Amino acid sequence: MFGFLKKKQTEIMLGSPVKGKSVPLTEVNDPTFSEGMLGQGVAVIPSEGKIYAPADGEIGMVFDTLHAVSMTVDCGAEILIHVGLDTVKMNGEGFVGYVQAGDTVKKGDLLLEVDLDKVKEAGYDIITPVLICNTDEYELVEGLSGKDVVPGEDVIRIQLQR
Repeated sequence: MFGFLKKKQTEIMLGSPVKGKSVPLTEVNDPTFSEGMLGQGVAVIPSEGKIYAPADGEIGMVFDTLHAVSMTVDCGAEILIHVGLDTVKMNGEGFVGYVQAGDTVKKGDLLLEVDLDKVKEAGYDIITPVLICNTDEYELVEGLSGKDVVPGEDVIRIQLQR
């Protein structure tokens, strides 16, 4: 009845998928991520290997090698969580998947587990980019970096088109 009194949502916050330290994408040692070719967001240097859903949504794809997962959250943002750099070359070694394409997840649901020591021993960087692949559909996508984070803590601010 008084719908005009409701404030229109203009901003969405996405949580960290992993415990660690959030850093700007520019610190990722791969131009595909650091130059924003796949979208804007943030990276997290993980301190533990459990990867959680950053928001409610649907799993789009779980890569066969389990090094990355994509999902579309309820607001329409298309998220890519990429665990480590060049970890596709590990062929799933050290990774365990808990979801598959089409699964509906809630913020905080466990998506993947990774043995961070095994990734490091194999010579790969564990930094984990979290990207909004459809960045151009939003007014602003801003990574909140420079802080220690726990899963679910805000790390990406999305400002909706006005």
